[in-house]
Amino acid sequence: MAEDSSSQSFLRRHWEGYKEFWGERFSFLENYSKSINRDKPLPSWSSSDVEEFIASDPVHGPTLKTTREAVNYGLTGSIIGAVSTAGVAWNYSRSLHGAGLSLLAGGIFGWTFGHEIANHTLQLYRLDTLAAETKFLEWWENKSAGRS
Repeated sequence: MAEDSSSQSFLRRHWEGYKEFWGERFSFLENYSKSINRDKPLPSWSSSDVEEFIASDPVHGPTLKTTREAVNYGLTGSIIGAVSTAGVAWNYSRSLHGAGLSLLAGGIFGWTFGHEIANHTLQLYRLDTLAAETKFLEWWENKSAGRS
């Protein structure tokens, strides 16, 4: 009996340490918890809503605009990566499932490389994109609740 409680105690301590370890590494998610952990989800927003925020916030608006521009780099990289890897796979193997998997993997890799290019080209590493996104979510929450 004492052996069971000591093993449970060990597992509990191990689990708490595990949660603390990963909680520190993903602490940035706490910025979104106010918007995510809601009883009623936020309504969807449109591009015009985002443009309105960009125009209304002189501090975080330009950062959010630059972040939105970075998506185009990711999309372009994804298309180039997907088409080129699928084309090479199809050319050398004539395997439909191989070309399909190459299309998927190339799209993912291209998206990643596209974002890296955007990170350096648009100098996203100098901007606090998380703060801009959080401020937009707060702004949208206030606007959708009718307080703005």
